[in-house]
Amino acid sequence: MAIKKSSPYIIAEIGQAHEGSLGVLYSYIDAIAHTGVDAVKFQMHIAEAESSEHEPFRVQFSLEDETRYGYWQRMGFSLEQWKGIKQHCDTLGLDFICSPFSNMAVDWLEEIGVKQYKIGSGEVTNFLILEKIAQTGKPVILSSGMSSYDELDKTVHFLKERKVDFSILQCTTAYPTMPEQYGLNVITELKERYNVAIGFSDHSAKIETCIAATALGASILEFHVVFDRQLFGPDAKASLTIQETKELVLAVQNIATALLNPIDKNNNTDFAELKQIFEKSLAINKKLPENHILTFDDLEAKKPKNYGVLAIKYQEVIGKKLKFDKNQWDFLNEEDIA
Repeated sequence: MAIKKSSPYIIAEIGQAHEGSLGVLYSYIDAIAHTGVDAVKFQMHIAEAESSEHEPFRVQFSLEDETRYGYWQRMGFSLEQWKGIKQHCDTLGLDFICSPFSNMAVDWLEEIGVKQYKIGSGEVTNFLILEKIAQTGKPVILSSGMSSYDELDKTVHFLKERKVDFSILQCTTAYPTMPEQYGLNVITELKERYNVAIGFSDHSAKIETCIAATALGASILEFHVVFDRQLFGPDAKASLTIQETKELVLAVQNIATALLNPIDKNNNTDFAELKQIFEKSLAINKKLPENHILTFDDLEAKKPKNYGVLAIKYQEVIGKKLKFDKNQWDFLNEEDIA
């Protein structure tokens, strides 16, 4: 599974938010380094190796690229530039994670020195690239966004045959993802079906989604990050801002701490002092004479505990006779009744 620093292991994806600008990309890395995430994720697109002029746009968003192939050309960086990007992440203490979309990209990433691979959901059935990655011996994080269980079964079998250490992310390929599309139930299903580390890849642009995934046992979280959701690009509307990322990291860490510290509801000794203050004793709610037979309507419960008969024992005093006159709001003790 992912090389862990914390649990969950938190990956902030820059993806294509850099718009082909190396300067913007570095600005994202610098900003993300202050959010508390473990890793920053990229996509390595080498146009001529992964695409062609025939590839259609997923979303017709571009104002400057005539084709999707042209877009990948504009968004790419050279091998030397990627080496610099990796080095900058290392300097800031961020794990560098990248999704390759061609075997050539795998060669580049091996030269750069990655420690693990992220497989985008569109590559789950691309056994050619999976074979290439398996030969590296590196761990794999597999996104399941567009995959059926039948397809995942085949891919899992393929990876296990090659002794690849892998984890799987529940993911919905929709930008942004609506609540009815989150598929949080799949986290448990994947755990039970494959018995490997399971995570959640989010495109909802909301922090509560990853918080919920953490509570459900996700050990890896991944989400897109953008400076502002109004920025240009296909993923901006499905991303978290830098400030939201900071809030998410803190929230997830708190939930993870809670999960590591289960409460034993059979043991409430820590509340003994508070129970003395908040729990109540029986009292008389009106002035009553000696020999009065107590009824439910004569009773009140008042703080603190142990100044009279415990309120939990009220049924035991009903029908009993008062030995003495009692004033309104006096506590009722065992010695007051016969």
